[in-house]
Amino acid sequence: MSPDNEAVLQLLRQHEEEILTEWLQEAGSASTRLSDAARRSMRGEAEEMLHGLRDALQAGADSSQFQAPAWNGLRQGLETLSRSRAAQGQSAGDTSVFVLAFKRPVFNLVQKKLPVDRQMGVVWAMSTMVDRMAQWTVATYQQTREEIIKRQQQDLLELSTPVIKLFEGVLAVPMIGTLDSSRTQVVMETLLERIVATGSRLAIIDITGVPTVDTLVAQHLLKTVSAIRLMGAECIISGIRPQIAQTIVHLGIDLQGIATKASLADALTLAMEQQGFTVTRSR
Repeated sequence: MSPDNEAVLQLLRQHEEEILTEWLQEAGSASTRLSDAARRSMRGEAEEMLHGLRDALQAGADSSQFQAPAWNGLRQGLETLSRSRAAQGQSAGDTSVFVLAFKRPVFNLVQKKLPVDRQMGVVWAMSTMVDRMAQWTVATYQQTREEIIKRQQQDLLELSTPVIKLFEGVLAVPMIGTLDSSRTQVVMETLLERIVATGSRLAIIDITGVPTVDTLVAQHLLKTVSAIRLMGAECIISGIRPQIAQTIVHLGIDLQGIATKASLADALTLAMEQQGFTVTRSR
């Protein structure tokens, strides 16, 4: 262990309570807006980071090799901190500011406890360690936010493609918004699973809420229809507005063999007829 790291370790051992108190004050835990639970949480996070740093230094770790096994405990603590704060909606800046606030109490102790000729080296060693800690929290925070966004996008895809059982043997999928490859895959998987689960023989795909239909969208629809037919069911496409009909004709897209209707009501009527139902108005 280098003499500078040894000096940092001794300061952490001998002045832990003082460091924690000043650190939390610098990080803003003294704010009247924070609840007692929030202050306790911040102190727990600070203690975990301080102990992780102390353990790494005791193992002879060098901050220039922050990926080394000796830093595992500290890295895991920083990842937990970042993920927790990301889930709470805090920014990467807020998280790194909390970590960087660790510098002030240690620098104050260096100035008070060490001779002048030792201070610069120890300050540099400590500053390098804390900067790497802050960088790790930012990297983890960004990764966590990306995971959250991907999960939310997947949830939105599933919510935006509900499969509805209209009546015995007939399912409907109302499509709203842009139809792309990923969404088509979700629609196909969900619809095929429901066809198997319900034993349905007919599926209505309603594209009333799809703003535009181009070659790619048409291809996605045709793939879905093909998959439905492979499962032994048939498909009706509803929501064919005049503009969409003209676009399909101009693009030369072949929908022969696929029943199409202008509205969901018309598709439902056709579906009931194909299923052998007759609807009459009672007096």
